[in-house]
Amino acid sequence: MAKQQWYQDLSARIDPKNIKIDEALNLHTMTRMGGAADIFVTPDTEDEAAFTVQYAYKNNIPLLLLGNGSNMVVRDGGVRGIVLRLEKLNKITINGNRVIAESGADIIDVSRAAASETLTGLEFACGIPGSIGGAMAMNAGAYGGEIQDVIVQTTVLTPSGEKLILSKDELELGYRKSIITKKGYYVLSAEFELAPGIQEEIDAKIADLTFQRESKQPLEYPSAGSVFKRPPGYFAGKLIQDSGLQGKGYGGAEVSTKHAGFIVNKNNATATDYISTIEMVKSAVKKNFDIELELEVKIVGENVDL
Repeated sequence: MAKQQWYQDLSARIDPKNIKIDEALNLHTMTRMGGAADIFVTPDTEDEAAFTVQYAYKNNIPLLLLGNGSNMVVRDGGVRGIVLRLEKLNKITINGNRVIAESGADIIDVSRAAASETLTGLEFACGIPGSIGGAMAMNAGAYGGEIQDVIVQTTVLTPSGEKLILSKDELELGYRKSIITKKGYYVLSAEFELAPGIQEEIDAKIADLTFQRESKQPLEYPSAGSVFKRPPGYFAGKLIQDSGLQGKGYGGAEVSTKHAGFIVNKNNATATDYISTIEMVKSAVKKNFDIELELEVKIVGENVDL
């Protein structure tokens, strides 16, 4: 009954075609796993996004921001409450050396848009499979670069739906963390400052990093990307590889034989298979090297009721 009421209330301000009841989240995650969301909202505007956040807050309804589903494992029982996906807020604007990107824009697209204007500084992001919102929350990085190297400011919604503009210093960016995750903020947009570059050098760097990614990462299978954070002084993939875990897993999930830092959905894996494989990896690395691997991916949702 609650779901129908939420749907009706949200429909007063949001086009009903952008609100779905019991939407299967395996359609919206990079792992191709996960149960259903009670309510799934894809607003057309920032105001509609703010209304959704405010409505959830006022009515004490759990709210999950999905991003583009690249860094998340949704359990098989799905997600109670409202799932908000900002995929339609994906505008990229370039003004001089400044790039403004809405939350739902893929960071790969932002990197390439900057390159097309001969701006350098975001090449490192040309292979990161995430949205701007997720990249901001995690201070995403690769190949020696991080979001904190180029960010100017970010517009967010607080858990109550208030809009804030946070400067670089206010974002408290660190290794795969930020005040966004700490405070439960929802990113609306981000502004970056880049530098004029040389087109041939920018293109060459993007081509090189794209080749590295495609040759080393198991892009042929669904996955949540890099599963674990890098332990200080080590590489998670190397520890997993040295533990002899490549090719092993539960059900349809498997530690990639191409890159041990990835767990792939090789054969219709369930989220339970995937999480069991994560736990197996953590246990083996702890036993072999006395190192606790920390998750880079976020695990959300409910287990299936047995």
